[in-house]
Amino acid sequence: MGPHPAVAAIRLAVRRVLHDILNDLHASDGRRASADQGPHERPPSPLVLVACSGGADSMALASALAFEAPKLGLRAGGVTVDHGLQPGSDLRAEEVVLRLRELGLDPVESTAVTVGREGGPEAAARDARYAALDAAAERRGAIAVLLGHTRDDQAETVLLGLARGSGIRSLSGMAAVSGGPGAARRYRRPFLGLDRQTARKACMVQSLPVWDDPHNTDPAYTRSRLRHEGLPALEKALGKGVVEALARTAQLSRDDADALDTWARQAEASVRDAAGLLECAKLYALPPAVRRRILRQAAIEAGAPAGSLFARHIEEVDRLITGWRGQGVINLPGKVVAQRQGGRLVIRQG
Repeated sequence: MGPHPAVAAIRLAVRRVLHDILNDLHASDGRRASADQGPHERPPSPLVLVACSGGADSMALASALAFEAPKLGLRAGGVTVDHGLQPGSDLRAEEVVLRLRELGLDPVESTAVTVGREGGPEAAARDARYAALDAAAERRGAIAVLLGHTRDDQAETVLLGLARGSGIRSLSGMAAVSGGPGAARRYRRPFLGLDRQTARKACMVQSLPVWDDPHNTDPAYTRSRLRHEGLPALEKALGKGVVEALARTAQLSRDDADALDTWARQAEASVRDAAGLLECAKLYALPPAVRRRILRQAAIEAGAPAGSLFARHIEEVDRLITGWRGQGVINLPGKVVAQRQGGRLVIRQG
């Protein structure tokens, strides 16, 4: 008799991702060996970490990783991040470490962070958490970090992006594979195709203790209100299937956004003059979605922080091209300015 269907589902999702990680690793080793013009020995037993809060999603992920990784010649480790936002959070982190070790994960560590205020409490906590996970991965030499985001989390992310009105990239939700500079494929999300209830059920049938973060039910947090009020209201009005539809929207939007980003990168060189300045007439001829991507990237390269650069900023710069009536300088975040001069668009530090 095989495992419970919920357990089988989470293990299959993790197994597929681990195969992808190994394929990436083998391809990388092959490129390095070719560059070195000689054999390159792959380090034995590469390490994959799971980011675990102790909640049902990440505990289910940790149990599946502990089961699947050894069968593929991988080591499985874990990291829990203590945000210090609740009394006793350090004790909770110690409990999670013990649970991960009981599953057979090694190495396992807890790391404490200081959460700032920039961008609001949720964004600040997320930034601190990813910085800690990046540091742990570098310190341990991990080839990947698994995250327990589910299809429900994806649906919430799409709705939050829709509420911000910041374009198709926001509607694309979370990527199955992501990472920062130098580690573009570090983070993997095996559960984006599984619902939250499957992960919880898998924990229950395996008798895995889970911790329910009180912040997840605190109406002070936007995502909590959306989870407990917004999505149920949508399902009541539109019927079941809203979460699945939003997750499909995320994937379709991501495919479209990736294609437009590629188009913009390819088109950028063709709209610059010999001095490297953007030519307004050539920009005008491009589709708006492509043109605005070029403008956004130019602003970021000039020093505008990507996280502070909103659609309204790019729309104002775009009007220097599409609605030119002698406007003055456009001020952008990061003390960057944009202005039209002699048929050229100049974006620079002010």
